[in-house]
Amino acid sequence: MRPINHVNIVLIKPSKYDDEGFVIRYFRGVLPSNTLACMNSLTLKFADNWLAEKNIHVSVEIFDDIVDDIPYRKIARMNSGNRMVIVALVGVQSNQFVRASDIAKKLNALNVITIIGGFHISGVLALFDAPSPEIQELIDLGIIVVAGEAEQIWESILSDIVENRAKTLYRASSYPDISNEIIPYMDKKYLKKFALPSMATIDCSRGCPFNCSFCTIINVQGHTVRCRSAQTILDSIQRNFKVGIDEYFFTDDNFSRNPAWRGIFDGLIHLRESEDIKIAFMMQVDTASARIPHFVEKAAQAGCSQVFIGMESINPRNLEAVGKKHNKVEHYAAFIKAWNDAGVATHVGYIIGFPFDTLESVRENINRLKNEIKVDQASFFILTPLPGSKDHYDMVMNGIHMEADLNKFDSFHVTTDHPLMSKEDVYKAYEEAWESFYDIEHLKNILMKSIGTKYWNIFRNIMWYKNSLLEPRHPMVAGFIRKKHRTDIRSGTKRMGVFKFHLMRFRELAGGLRKRIGFFFEIQELWWLTRKPDDPKFKFVADFTAALSEAKTKLSSIDFTQSCDKWRNEATGVITSLKKRIGEFNTMPAVKESTKRRFNEVLDDLNVHLEKVHISDQYTRGIVWLTSYLNSRSRLVEEFMLKNVARRRKITSFWFLTWDRIRHGNIIRFTLSIPKIIVSMFRDFFMSLRFILNLFNRTIRH
Repeated sequence: MRPINHVNIVLIKPSKYDDEGFVIRYFRGVLPSNTLACMNSLTLKFADNWLAEKNIHVSVEIFDDIVDDIPYRKIARMNSGNRMVIVALVGVQSNQFVRASDIAKKLNALNVITIIGGFHISGVLALFDAPSPEIQELIDLGIIVVAGEAEQIWESILSDIVENRAKTLYRASSYPDISNEIIPYMDKKYLKKFALPSMATIDCSRGCPFNCSFCTIINVQGHTVRCRSAQTILDSIQRNFKVGIDEYFFTDDNFSRNPAWRGIFDGLIHLRESEDIKIAFMMQVDTASARIPHFVEKAAQAGCSQVFIGMESINPRNLEAVGKKHNKVEHYAAFIKAWNDAGVATHVGYIIGFPFDTLESVRENINRLKNEIKVDQASFFILTPLPGSKDHYDMVMNGIHMEADLNKFDSFHVTTDHPLMSKEDVYKAYEEAWESFYDIEHLKNILMKSIGTKYWNIFRNIMWYKNSLLEPRHPMVAGFIRKKHRTDIRSGTKRMGVFKFHLMRFRELAGGLRKRIGFFFEIQELWWLTRKPDDPKFKFVADFTAALSEAKTKLSSIDFTQSCDKWRNEATGVITSLKKRIGEFNTMPAVKESTKRRFNEVLDDLNVHLEKVHISDQYTRGIVWLTSYLNSRSRLVEEFMLKNVARRRKITSFWFLTWDRIRHGNIIRFTLSIPKIIVSMFRDFFMSLRFILNLFNRTIRH
């Protein structure tokens, strides 16, 4: 055995593969890894002792596969002489296990000692006595497998390796007490690889007291909620503030069940008021958190900008079927209102594919989520039997078929059969949910209900989500500007030729750029429409267009296959209701007389056309025409009451027309329009500059 005086610990958080076999990696990520931060801190915790007691220098390098290339050969070259390199693949989820296995096998083939741990391994070994085949394969190769939380066993694993007595499988014997454990720490160099380098993560507690059958937390981290002490967290926040970290994601599965929540909130309020340390944070809570005395009030005072809520479904039968009986659908709207009244944005997690879901019921539920419960943001997932959950255990024990490819266990792919829907319908419901919720009309309504800091928090998230959906990629695993390497692909995937690969990348980048230019115009238009949600004129326009939009939605959802009398009655009811709503818009805010006159002309025109549709013999054709007509009236009112909206749309329309001329080789018309192109460039520059300056200014100020 060679003498060792330097141990280099390389921590890698793996990404996953896309459906073509390429690693999902970006130039800028969105969420830094809390697991990397935890493992970095745990390793540095005993580094000084090893130097003093063992004369071994311990250093740590970190790589996040979502933003970093993994330098396999560089790592292998460091493993020589008196230096030992130990690679740990950390926080490996089921959908990341294939990627993690490929990394581990490459390093193992280069004679680098490799460890792998995380939720997949911990989940499997929490419910089954023996490792599953994919885990056993790694053990057979000599790769060290670890199940459970690292606090109690990490140093002993490394000691065993250095002293040449390592085992191939380690299991934590109990859940560690984390009350006074060192807080996860990540240096600024790592954070600069993310869109918000001033944001860090802290797991203030672990575990969950509930019994949801689809959840892995309760089996991996236990039912008893263990928490870090409030003072430990506050001390860390004070230290981080000095180096520019002033935004956090508290990664607790359910912060409202953290026994130390009151001490943390009171401490943060004190820091804001007494020391001017004002941080913003988002956290995950359950739907009953608003009923905890003073919880919402103190959270808002402490700097909470957003809560992520595991709503999961608004069908009570679904919630009962998966053991989430503590979610009371009848309280959802009041719960959301309590957070909104406190100025905190609400973001719900919604799962599609529960036993009583159908394509139609999901559509209806998403509309209720938007229009009745009125959440600010939503993330949609497909029900997936994750290893470590009761659902997965029951399916394995009962021999029920599920997807064999773990790379698809990301809650964005369909992995099991559904009792009421085909796999195609499950995925269709999932796609429609995203499209419906993040439709521009609905986003206008959301932003017009938000003022001040809340407006910009939601707007920033909308930019992130809408950008991700352009790929399309789920926002939780997306970043900004995709990176691809021809050779860094899933094992078993055929490598593309150089020319074919670069041609594909050129097309992807060109297509992506075109989409994002359009997205920039769209998101800027959204800002011009909603930038003053507390201004009476903006609110008036938003209320008017929302009334027309609601009517359009109802008309579009009418089922014309039902009896003629029934759909006629439905359509007549919508039109009658719209007439009544229009009559409520006689009182206008302070605007020019010419604007009032034009608006009254629109009202008169609307009433005339609604009467025509009502008596039309071609009723269905009239309904289709009316939907288009209402859309044109909405745009007209927005444009003559909000002049910058009209300018933005006019410039955007001109750019698309110019591009169309270039694409079709219409050189003469393009040449004749050059003076207009120059003028439009100047106008667009100043409009865009104003938007960008507002965005960055508000981002810096939270």
